Amino acid sequence: MDLQQTVSLSSENFSRVLDDVADTDLARETPCEAWSVTDLIWHVARGCDMSVLLLNGASKAEASQLFAVAAPSDVVGQCRRALAAQLSAFEADRDLEQIVHHPMGDVSVRQLYDFRIMDLAVHSWDLARALGVDEAIPEELVAHVLAMLGPLEGIIGQIGLFGTGPSGSLDSAASPQSRLLDLSGRRA
Repeated sequence: MDLQQTVSLSSENFSRVLDDVADTDLARETPCEAWSVTDLIWHVARGCDMSVLLLNGASKAEASQLFAVAAPSDVVGQCRRALAAQLSAFEADRDLEQIVHHPMGDVSVRQLYDFRIMDLAVHSWDLARALGVDEAIPEELVAHVLAMLGPLEGIIGQIGLFGTGPSGSLDSAASPQSRLLDLSGRRA
C-alpha cells in the first residue's frame, strides 16, 4: 500500500469513528490527558488544515497559528471538511523529499504523510475508546505506524507526545494493535 492509499485508509478509519459522535458525546473525556471529545476532534481537524497549509508552502509560524483558534460549534462538520481537504491535498502529485516547515521542525513531505497517518490512526482509537465503540484500527495502518514508531521505542517516552511511552509489560503474544497502543502511551 503506498502513502496516498495509507493516508486515505487512515482518513476513512477516523471518519468511521467520527460517524458515531453525537452532540451528547462532545464533553466526554478521552484517553488524551485533559482532552474532551471536542478537543480531540478539533486537534485532528487542525492537523489536517495545517498539512494543507504546509503542502501549499506555509511557514512554521503560519501553520502554528491554526492551533490558536477555538473549536467551532460544528466541530464534527469542520473535521469532515478538514479531512477531505487534507486528502485532496495529499492526492496531488508531490515530491516526497520536498521540505515543509512543520511547527516541530522542517520535515519532508514523506514524513508529513507519516505524521498524519499516525495521528489519524492513534486518535481514531482514542475517539473510539471515549465513545465506547469498535476500537479496531485496520491492520495495514497498525503495521505502517509500528514500522514508523518502532525505531523510537527506547526514547519515545521522552519525546513528550506519547505519554510515558511503552509500559514494558506486554509479552510476545500481544497483538500488533496492542503493541502500537502501548508504544504510543495508551494503556488498553
